[in-house]
Amino acid sequence: MRVLVTGGAGYIGSHASLRLLEDGHEIISIDNLSRGHAQAEAVLAGIAGDRYTAVHCDLHETDRLTKLLLSHRVDVLMHFAALAEVGESVDHPLRYHYNNIAGTVSLLQAVDAAGTSRVVLSSSCSTYGEPEAGQIPISEDTPQNPISPYGDSKLQCERMLRDLAEAYRQADRPFSYVALRYFNVAGCDRQTRLGEDHRPETHLIPICLHTALGKRDKMAIFGTDYPTPDGTCIRDYVHVEDLADAHARAMGVLEPGDEQCYNVGIGKGFSVRECIESSKRVSGIDFQVDDAERRPGDPPELYADVSKIERDLGWKASITDIDETVESAWKWFKSHPDGWPED
Repeated sequence: MRVLVTGGAGYIGSHASLRLLEDGHEIISIDNLSRGHAQAEAVLAGIAGDRYTAVHCDLHETDRLTKLLLSHRVDVLMHFAALAEVGESVDHPLRYHYNNIAGTVSLLQAVDAAGTSRVVLSSSCSTYGEPEAGQIPISEDTPQNPISPYGDSKLQCERMLRDLAEAYRQADRPFSYVALRYFNVAGCDRQTRLGEDHRPETHLIPICLHTALGKRDKMAIFGTDYPTPDGTCIRDYVHVEDLADAHARAMGVLEPGDEQCYNVGIGKGFSVRECIESSKRVSGIDFQVDDAERRPGDPPELYADVSKIERDLGWKASITDIDETVESAWKWFKSHPDGWPED
């Protein structure tokens, strides 16, 4: 199939593109390179040759997106392009509303104009907000009450697809979509072809490994008095390759009229302290970790109920050991201590 991947030069979008290329699909990658990396595009182009096309385009270029969808006769849209930092969204909410919400409106206008009938949305567990203790693990019917502009932007994208699907149904036009609400994504391509490079970096495991490499003098644990076994927050870490597999499976089973949402995780959590200890074991380096005050809005535990995606799609995470996830990331960071070269 021909798949248009937005955000295809980013961390998750590039790994998903790699998986789809390995499955024999043709990829048209869209990225404005504000957060993505041209070097990731170069790696993918080297792997797939004429089955991979990289286009530097913004989500707000509706007419250009329409022409791309039509000229490439795209079968499926896979939408990753988004700003995705919760803290940044609180500080700059309009930036997130413009990029994530208005950008998706533009993209779906192009989808409507081109007649593209299948969409896979990269959504987020942030749409759930702060579930109560009795709602853990989080299932798909947990109320969606986001507490950040980022989480709200992803929920708005889901609602757009729902509304568009209803309009198509009333007009007797074929349309289907799936929204994948994933939890913390970690790890890198185990062949070290692609990696993780956020600037600035805010994710726990990369911060651990940057500290092990000496790129940071030390790191901090924000809160050590949570009601968890070791006092630190617990999160669900899904390996990026498993996440790419979930997208590929979801795309492959979409039928006209389908409207689905799935949680994507491993169904259990690891604490901040467990991730730090894993990073020390894997790297063989004992780096400095300080205790710090809690950050506002950090729930003690967040992990997924993944029974629905297992039942419907037969998907189950293949990597559930935290050391295996960290090791794949460590290989990348050792070989790319400064991340991707400057574009």
